[in-house]
Amino acid sequence: MAGNSMHTFRDGEIYLLGTNLPHLFKSDPAYFQPGSEKEVRTVTIFFNPSGKLSALFSLPEMKAVNAFVAQMQSGFKIPDNSYADIAKRIEAIQHASGAEQLSMFIELLNVISTNPGLLPLTSGHYSFPMTDPEGMRIASVYNYIMHNYSSPLTLEDVAMQAHLTPTAFCRYFKKHTRHTFVHFVNKVRVNEACKLLLNGSQTSIAAIAYSCGFNSITNFNYVFKSITGTSPRVYIHSYSNTL
Repeated sequence: MAGNSMHTFRDGEIYLLGTNLPHLFKSDPAYFQPGSEKEVRTVTIFFNPSGKLSALFSLPEMKAVNAFVAQMQSGFKIPDNSYADIAKRIEAIQHASGAEQLSMFIELLNVISTNPGLLPLTSGHYSFPMTDPEGMRIASVYNYIMHNYSSPLTLEDVAMQAHLTPTAFCRYFKKHTRHTFVHFVNKVRVNEACKLLLNGSQTSIAAIAYSCGFNSITNFNYVFKSITGTSPRVYIHSYSNTL
């Protein structure tokens, strides 16, 4: 999840996340099973263009890169065909130091800023930066929903995670996600259902619906179509034809 949008992520992807953009990477349930040896490893570069690097980003030669960084708030995904090159550059930065590391980092930003295939992560410009306490609060809510979406979720239970009354929580959640609580939970459930529909791990659409927290197949079909624009069966059929 990034800002107000939700995507599936997989091995071999690179993301750019803007300052204070709320985000969460959650692995499949198999990663959390007792005794599971599955794990996720990432390499992350943090930088603050307004901190110690501000003088550098103010140079005339950095004008284009600085303009790009200002547009990063909504987040981007590096296109798959650029992964190998960008990953190699990041690895080189990881093992460099001093002036060489800084030089490599500037070159990385320059290469990324001129990439025409960058994919926006959020729908529109996400303009709701959070303070650290707000970020921790929304993170606890995200985490609770992502770990309990397959069970009945009540507004009262989730509001407790944010230490808010249900009414105050609804306003808070809508402000920071641009979704109502119900719509957000439905998006999480449908996103998980899409993965299950395509990997064939369940025997029927009904079994998938119930495993993702829906209480009836009728409700599942209605919500699934309202979010994806198509029915579960058509969704599977379209995927099969694409392959």
